[in-house]
Amino acid sequence: MPSVRVAGVGLTPFGEHPDRTTRDLFAEAGIEAMSDAEVRADAVDAVYFGNFVGELADGQGHHGPLVAESLGVSAPATRFESACASSGVAVRHAVRAVECGDADVVVVGGAERMTHVGTDEATAMLATAADAIHEVSAGVTFPGAYALMADAYFETYGGSRRDLAHVAVKNHGHALENEYAQFQFEVSVDDVLEAPTVASPLGLLDACPVTDGASALVLVSDEYARDADVEAAVEVTGSGQASDTLALQDRETLSRTPATERAAAEAYRDAGIEAADIDLVEVHDCFTCAEVFALEALGLYDPGEAITAAREGETWRDGQLPVNCSGGLKAKGHPVGATGASQVVEMTRLLRGDHPNSDYVSEASTGVTHSAGGTVASTTVHVLEVAR
Repeated sequence: MPSVRVAGVGLTPFGEHPDRTTRDLFAEAGIEAMSDAEVRADAVDAVYFGNFVGELADGQGHHGPLVAESLGVSAPATRFESACASSGVAVRHAVRAVECGDADVVVVGGAERMTHVGTDEATAMLATAADAIHEVSAGVTFPGAYALMADAYFETYGGSRRDLAHVAVKNHGHALENEYAQFQFEVSVDDVLEAPTVASPLGLLDACPVTDGASALVLVSDEYARDADVEAAVEVTGSGQASDTLALQDRETLSRTPATERAAAEAYRDAGIEAADIDLVEVHDCFTCAEVFALEALGLYDPGEAITAAREGETWRDGQLPVNCSGGLKAKGHPVGATGASQVVEMTRLLRGDHPNSDYVSEASTGVTHSAGGTVASTTVHVLEVAR
């Protein structure tokens, strides 16, 4: 299959943009990506766009053609919705479109705008990613759902709130110099442990923020990059996607996330790599415990072993396996529909050497991104490698 290259990337600052529109945010990221790739609008074959709650937050559906118009692109445009994995799924479909020869140039990304509705309404919107009959009607929110998963993990494998607090401390530390991050400040273990409880055992500083923002990539075929003399130093060599039951009650265990395990197996097989070949990862840490689940499901730690990784310094940017050098969802922010693509943007910047934390991973050649929707009922995994 043709190689898929990342020719350009773009991000808006993640944070609060209550006076901007979703199309405006995506236009900023998309035009930055097209400029980075030196790709003209008339060269684009397709636009793939991730968004979760546009109808609820903006009263706007049918975002595909709207965001293409904002880029000045007339190519076919499609919106993808898969909760917090929306643009991760969009990236997967863009990769497949280039691999199978349907497109040579695809602009793919996502955007979300939620801070203008307030925390209560945003929480209710996010809860629509859970099972409306068996979970939402019983009052389940995502902080509550992940708290149940954290408790199940502690009961099965051990660990403590203090272990999880080290995940938050690490990711805030990684975001300090990231110009796109929402939270560019440090927190201490005591700060995390003394923060108000959101859903025991998780506190406020175990959770990612509500965020507005957008992300975009330009993916091109190897042939297009060569013919157009486009510099594209990073390629997507593997892609995987998997699902699980939507409701937690229907799962065999709450202490593991098997959808990630299956998506990772597919992506690694696609890329021809093993977990031991991976140099750094960006994972879906909507809550601190989610980073632990992801590292074990990706095969980077045995079950029960990732809980101490941040505390032991193993997953810091200068550790043996740097995790979330961007700051992760926890500190970089989580504009839901933009998050999956933003992880690929950040991994590209890290691998090609223009990220503020690139110097810490200068020897890295293989990175993995992981996005998850709901309580990991939807998930995508992508392998990125420095092009040879």
